Amino acid sequence: MCTTYEIDGRVSSLDQITKLRCLETFRALSKEGFRAVAVAYKSVAKPGGFTAADECELTLAGFLSFADPLLPGIAESIDALRRDGVEVKIITGDNELVTRHICSQAGIDGGRIVLGSEIERLDEAAFARVVAQANVFARVSPAQKHRIIRSLKAAGHVVGFLGDGINDAPSLHAADVGISAGGAVDVAREASDIILLERRLDVLHAGITAGRKSFGNVLKYLLMGTSSNFGNMFSMAGASLFLPFLPMLPAQILLNNFLYDFAQITIPTDNIDPVYIRRPQRWDVRLIRNFMLIIGPVSSLYDFLTFFVLLYLFRFGEVLFHTGWFLESLATQTLVLFVIRTAGRPWANPPSKPLIVTTLLVVLIGAILPYTAVAVPLGLASLPGTYFLFLGVVIATYLAIVELVKEKVMRRLLSSSEPTSFITMP
Repeated sequence: MCTTYEIDGRVSSLDQITKLRCLETFRALSKEGFRAVAVAYKSVAKPGGFTAADECELTLAGFLSFADPLLPGIAESIDALRRDGVEVKIITGDNELVTRHICSQAGIDGGRIVLGSEIERLDEAAFARVVAQANVFARVSPAQKHRIIRSLKAAGHVVGFLGDGINDAPSLHAADVGISAGGAVDVAREASDIILLERRLDVLHAGITAGRKSFGNVLKYLLMGTSSNFGNMFSMAGASLFLPFLPMLPAQILLNNFLYDFAQITIPTDNIDPVYIRRPQRWDVRLIRNFMLIIGPVSSLYDFLTFFVLLYLFRFGEVLFHTGWFLESLATQTLVLFVIRTAGRPWANPPSKPLIVTTLLVVLIGAILPYTAVAVPLGLASLPGTYFLFLGVVIATYLAIVELVKEKVMRRLLSSSEPTSFITMP
């Protein structure tokens, strides 16, 4: 659009050599990470009466360069995200020179930059391959950003998009998790699921880690609850077939459940298994089902063994039988949390102190109750010392067997490779 240029108040013809010098200036600024905008002017006879057709034979005045430096710690945050299974993709409307400079500072491989003009010519199959392999996209339009996100989601990935402009709103809405900053435009904030109040990428990494910790704690609660409840139900139904009395009184069942639930209120404080932190996880109903169907019957097997010992070795009556099974059931289903709370070896990832305290406290309360004033109203009675020797053997062998069985059931969790999560940033 320019035919002349101005230097020191003197206007000269914009020949081919000068055009190349101007382009080289633009490239040099871009390589240093500056956004460069050319400024040109033209005198018009009637201000306000001109059209786009008048934008010709302009005089080039120079360039405006804008610096947008990276925030401190960006490279470290991106490296931490990548280490934890979150791949960062850059999708920007900036030119490839600026993008490559930013990538070099952020620790992202900018060797291959896919341009919007390239992906526009690709069919869906080729486009999906390029999107999966490339991590940097430059000179892309808002529609192309949206298409990239949809392609990643179609491939089974969980996609977060970080944007703050008006043109980012469709992509923020299309992503699994739309993320914007507190200083983003209103449209971007409205389209986002999460608004970062601090201008630091490590906040996002901390949020991902916190989410994975919550996921791991919820999963261990489900594994413990479903297996224990299934085992108790199976034991109760089986015992009612041959016992001349109820296996456990209703008040004792309620008390057992109350103490059992009380032991689990500190699960949110527990040390999370590293397997949940180092890569994304997804709900696996098969894991919960298999764990319930395998660990539950193991619990019932020990319950039936306890029934046999209480009836035929100790020759307990109804009250002592209720007391013996109440304590055995409470101790085994509570202490087993120390085993199933981690996919690996329990001693490799010790539980939190609050969890240790509440779990052991509940078992202690259950052992003391038969010797207190509330024993009679609850239908409990004092147990002989030999019973506690038997109980110790039951607990030790039960936890050992659950550990062996758990390793086989949870092997898929330890060895699975879930699709990567992505965070795309303009």
